[in-house]
Amino acid sequence: MAVKIKLQRIGKIRNAEYRVIVADARTRRSGKAIENIGIYQPKQEPSLIKIDSERAQYWLGVGAQPTEPVLALLKVTGDWQKFKGLPGAEGTLKVAEEKPSKLDLFNAALAEANNGPTIEAITEKKRKAKEEAEAKAAAEKAAEEAAAAEAAKAEEEAAEAEESESAETEESAE
Repeated sequence: MAVKIKLQRIGKIRNAEYRVIVADARTRRSGKAIENIGIYQPKQEPSLIKIDSERAQYWLGVGAQPTEPVLALLKVTGDWQKFKGLPGAEGTLKVAEEKPSKLDLFNAALAEANNGPTIEAITEKKRKAKEEAEAKAAAEKAAEEAAAAEAAKAEEEAAEAEESESAETEESAE
């Protein structure tokens, strides 16, 4: 039985992901596999290639033929050079940078929050509303002062009127 190492497409539309499988050469692309030996995700940056090197070496050793795309993947991982005894068995596989842990991100955000905001987050609408509120408060304060001044004047006039009336009543009583 002729055996091939080929790619089996899985994943969503426009988000291709592949399994690296060992299958009979006559089966269709998404047909039944003898063994799943790895995955390939070309949409990630850099592409994710995980192939079980031990199983790939076994299947190459018993005569399985890789398809062209799988041969390229095996060269990148270094499995093909290892099988053929060629130099460069380490391969040219690029490894993605490690993402910072969520705990580190949280601690950084917490430290930044403790420092407080560096700029004031006020939009034009808020600024206009704030200015209008200040103007209204100033107008109310001026009106209160004017009312207080008028009340004080009225009290003084009332006090003077009482004094003059009491003085008149004292004069008439004498």
